[in-house]
Amino acid sequence: MSDNKKRPNPVDVHVGARIRLRRNMIGLSQEKLGDSLGITFQQIQKYEKGMNRVGASRLQAIGNILNVPVTFFFDDMPGQSDKPKGFDEESETTYVVGFLNSSEGIQLARAFAKITDAKIRRKILDLVRTLGDEEE
Repeated sequence: MSDNKKRPNPVDVHVGARIRLRRNMIGLSQEKLGDSLGITFQQIQKYEKGMNRVGASRLQAIGNILNVPVTFFFDDMPGQSDKPKGFDEESETTYVVGFLNSSEGIQLARAFAKITDAKIRRKILDLVRTLGDEEE
């Protein structure tokens, strides 16, 4: 049983990844988030890695600072859908969340969100799809 204590809970890992995703999306450092909460950036790191569980009141405060509802942190959690998920859907969700947690994913999402013209956004999406198909 002591071995089980060492592994983070999958829910805590998911919530932590969603905290990191949103924090990076808005360009907030771990230090600034920690300062806003009155805790150290090391504690934020532990939350983001799922090593420490985020309490309900702390999660509410994080949601307020990051300007998202608490439900955001539980969105796209593997195995939590009403419909049974197939292997492909679950691995695609994991892939997308991983990409959005990467430096390139964050930069791309920020830049894309700044484009106000819907026609240009669709053209960029078509271009990216075409380039992705060429890779295969």
